[in-house]
Amino acid sequence: MAERLSLSLTLSPSTPAPTTMAAFSTTASSRILPSATAASRARLSFSSSLKCLRSSPLVSNLFLNQKRSPMVRVSERGLSSTASPKCAAAADPDQLKSAREDIKKLLDSSFCHPILVRLGWHDAGTYNKNIQEWPQRGGANGSLRFEIELKHAANAGLVNALKLLQPIKEKYSGVTYADLFQLASATAVEEAGGPKIPMKYGRVDVTGPEQCPEEGRLPDAGPPSPADHLRNVFYRMGLNDKEIVALSGAHTLGRSRPERSGWGKPETKYTKEGPGAPGGQSWTVKWLKFDNSYFKDIKERRDEDLLVLPTDAVIFEDPSFKVFAEKYAEDQDAFFKDYAEAHAKLSNLGAKFEPPEGIVINDGPSEPAPEKFVAAKYSSGKVVILMNLHPNIFLVNGCQKFLTIFCIRNREN
Repeated sequence: MAERLSLSLTLSPSTPAPTTMAAFSTTASSRILPSATAASRARLSFSSSLKCLRSSPLVSNLFLNQKRSPMVRVSERGLSSTASPKCAAAADPDQLKSAREDIKKLLDSSFCHPILVRLGWHDAGTYNKNIQEWPQRGGANGSLRFEIELKHAANAGLVNALKLLQPIKEKYSGVTYADLFQLASATAVEEAGGPKIPMKYGRVDVTGPEQCPEEGRLPDAGPPSPADHLRNVFYRMGLNDKEIVALSGAHTLGRSRPERSGWGKPETKYTKEGPGAPGGQSWTVKWLKFDNSYFKDIKERRDEDLLVLPTDAVIFEDPSFKVFAEKYAEDQDAFFKDYAEAHAKLSNLGAKFEPPEGIVINDGPSEPAPEKFVAAKYSSGKVVILMNLHPNIFLVNGCQKFLTIFCIRNREN
């Protein structure tokens, strides 16, 4: 009967592979090597170690008996192979950064902040937490690029946002639509003076219109019971009352156009001259500035040229909503903090990420989001014997960053 012990050791990319047991802790060494005689046995030849490896059912089945695997070579520069296993394409951090800069230029020239925020929201807002399968569960998956979903009543006018972003998408093939929509939405908030949103990227796109969600998952502006309606829609997404109110504060940006939504005036003193295309009715006076004025204006209702929808008014009428609305009207920092968290959460709803932990981009080097180490994830099926430390102990290199130690002891029952 074979008794097996495995231990994983993580190495940084710049750390050379250890060639002696001194690289391991004294405790680990004392548990693996039974005595000083092991040092003399470590001089066994490569052929004898290979023979021993083949005698082990664990190692032989997993590593040595792979006739169809590509040849793995060890050179002075490290591991190389005649062929590399193909992995699912991950987001390109450099392209994401460049796309963000192009979005900033677009915002400066087109004043399209509000519609880009709405685009990201409506792609993610179809999520249903009660459906586990992707993409049936909806969410941030890029499905809003298809005509069938763009024609949903709640998405009226969003084809214009897609047209604005299409040249950027064509320029950066390493950025998915799902990522581009959410990148544009977050960038628009930040460039309008809003909070920095803790975003991550790597969302996978749906591939065809047949994967679009059915119509009716997005909120209405004037339902019979606004509070119940908001809760039905946002609770289905997994959001709570605080997040509902915080996200409502994004109406500090933008205008409602009656020809699209059926709500608002054709123009007001705040919108008749733009910027951008003139017309519509805004919620706030400075409708391209992200701040907490939405809550102040909704609470006071002193200006007939400012829009108040039934779903806006209810945040100061419903007892639970009102607690947060009053707080945000008085404290912009509190609003920014809660909004940034809620926006980031919304942008991730229903998304499938590659890599699974996502990618964070910032002004410095792009790095994957923090991830718990899972040894099995890094097994490539390619093996290089680095050293024969003991007749029954071998160092096997599974990839360039990780070493796996297999200790195999035979004993008779």
